[in-house]
Amino acid sequence: MSAKRESEREAKRATRRETNHYMSIDGLTVHDPADSGRPTSDIALLLADAADGVEIGTAPYAEVVRGGRRRRARRWAAASATALALAASAGTLAVTGLPAGGGSVDTSVATNPAPPPTPPGPDVRTPSRSVLASGTDHGKRWRVLVDLWDAPRTERQADTQLAAMRSFGQRPANVADAADLVGRSTYFVLREYGKAGTARVVSEGAFTDGPASSGEDVEAVALPLAPAGKGAERLVVGRVALDARKVTCAWKDGTTTEVPSFFEAAGGATPTKSVDMGSENPLIRVVDGSPVAWFACVAPDGTAFKSVAVTK
Repeated sequence: MSAKRESEREAKRATRRETNHYMSIDGLTVHDPADSGRPTSDIALLLADAADGVEIGTAPYAEVVRGGRRRRARRWAAASATALALAASAGTLAVTGLPAGGGSVDTSVATNPAPPPTPPGPDVRTPSRSVLASGTDHGKRWRVLVDLWDAPRTERQADTQLAAMRSFGQRPANVADAADLVGRSTYFVLREYGKAGTARVVSEGAFTDGPASSGEDVEAVALPLAPAGKGAERLVVGRVALDARKVTCAWKDGTTTEVPSFFEAAGGATPTKSVDMGSENPLIRVVDGSPVAWFACVAPDGTAFKSVAVTK
């Protein structure tokens, strides 16, 4: 500290001792009770001297700023951790769900999947009817149809189905009682000639869970086209494997009739219902619910059935 400044400080102390020997508050002189009557102004002088001895330097601004940033960063980190914790908690609640009526949250997880829906039961009261072929003979319309009955699963269903069959005028052969129908689907082939609604059963049978037809397998029946057994056996109705592409019906006069599948007739595409059902042209047709495909063909007038085979 310079001599000049020290001299100035000493002068200030002398002035204070002369002018401020006593300090008054509202006209009263205040003494320090702990200083044997020494005026409080002396203490004021000492404090002033101490203040003059303090040198105030430049404030550590950079350190203050860095410290503030560190504290702010810590606050951001703490806030982020809290937000993550809340988000995780909210996600857990969203997964587990909240109880509708309040209370504790059920965090249990179902481990057993819901059972698959029960498939609908068979229709044992009404058959599924399909048209195999139709045409005109001597000015009269004719049709060949197939009625297919679902396989009942229980004896009670079989009782219901047997009663329904009788109401349709259909009686399955080789059935001693209703229990014989359980587990097998029954079909009836009907021929309608002339007046609509005059369809009569000309063949019947049943399907079980055994292997279906395959390859060149074919089963057929030949019968007169007209009812009451009149005339030659011109009508042929048969069953083939689902992948059969063509059936050839041979007649006694040496001619043949080719019956393609509806895929072949449509050039490989699935034909429309109008083509598939009730067409004048014979086709191998798929009957809904049947494990085999069906066909029907009619010999020209004046000849009769000779043979039938899968030719493609």
